[in-house]
Amino acid sequence: MSTNLEASAGQLGGRDIRRVVYSEERIATRVREMADEITHHFGPDDDLLVVGLLKGSFVFLADLVRRIQRPLHVDFLVAASYGTGTVSTGDLKLLYDPEASLRDRSVVIVEDIIDSGHTLQRLVPLLREREPRSLDVCTLLHKRLVTLDPAARWVGFDAPSEFLVGYGLDHAEDFRHLPYVASL
Repeated sequence: MSTNLEASAGQLGGRDIRRVVYSEERIATRVREMADEITHHFGPDDDLLVVGLLKGSFVFLADLVRRIQRPLHVDFLVAASYGTGTVSTGDLKLLYDPEASLRDRSVVIVEDIIDSGHTLQRLVPLLREREPRSLDVCTLLHKRLVTLDPAARWVGFDAPSEFLVGYGLDHAEDFRHLPYVASL
C-alpha cells in the first residue's frame, strides 16, 4: 500500500529521494517484534529506563515504548555528530544529559541508526560510569560498519550503506516526518 508521501517522495523539499528502503508497514511490524523481545528480556525486578538519543530516535522511541508491555521510565540524551553534512564528523557534542539516575537500573539506549559508531563509542563509557545494573543498545538501523561494546542487543534492520532519512532520521533537519525510511 502506497501513501501519498511515498508517491511524491521524489520531490520532497526540492531534494531527490531515490527509493523507499523500509515501508511504514514493515517498520511497524519490526517495532512490535522488538518491543516483544524487550518485554520478555527483563524480569520483574528490573527497573527499566529507556534513554532515547535525540533527535533521530524520537519517532522510533515513541512507537517502541508504547508497545513494551512492562513498567518503564523514559529519558533523553541529545548528542550531535553530523551538523549539516551526510558524514559524521566524529565530534560528539552532548547537548542534553538524562535527568534520571542510571544507578542500579536496567538501561536501554535507543538509537535511530548505527553507522560510524562514534556516538555510542563515546557515550557508553560515560553512561557506564553512572553504574547502571545493565546497559543495552536498541537501534532501528545498523550499517554493520563497526563492532561496538556492548553490541546492539536489538536491531530493527541491517541498513544499506546509503544516507537514510525518514521515521525520525534527517538531513539538515529535513525529512524526519516521513513515515518510512528512504535513501537520498
